[in-house]
Amino acid sequence: MELTHIEHIGIAVNNLDESIKFYEDVLELKCYRIEEVKDQKVKTAFFQVGQTKIELLESTDTEGPIGKFIEKKGEGMHHIAFAVNDVNSSLEELKKKNIKLIDDTTRKGAEDLDIAFLHPKSCNGVLIELCSNAKE
Repeated sequence: MELTHIEHIGIAVNNLDESIKFYEDVLELKCYRIEEVKDQKVKTAFFQVGQTKIELLESTDTEGPIGKFIEKKGEGMHHIAFAVNDVNSSLEELKKKNIKLIDDTTRKGAEDLDIAFLHPKSCNGVLIELCSNAKE
């Protein structure tokens, strides 16, 4: 498995509009995309910082993963996403290394990327997402 770059850092927020305002007004970044990922019960906003993106995540359902995360831990860093050339082959490699996976196969995430998550218990307490390299 070859990680090509940090694709994005996911940050859980209570209010997407207020958080976008902070990133735009204080950090002077421009939100370039907002979208809802219905099957993950989340609304996202993206900012580009060099090659890396910041993804803000607002829950659309308190029972969704972000809703549960915020209830338990509050707002803050949720995950780090690494780009790989082939998510499914990376998952196969990780299975052979006995890494606990949340996703055994890819699913569609924001920006139409193929994604899969590794369990924090196998990653020093950090939720790691693998993403397909963005379509050229």
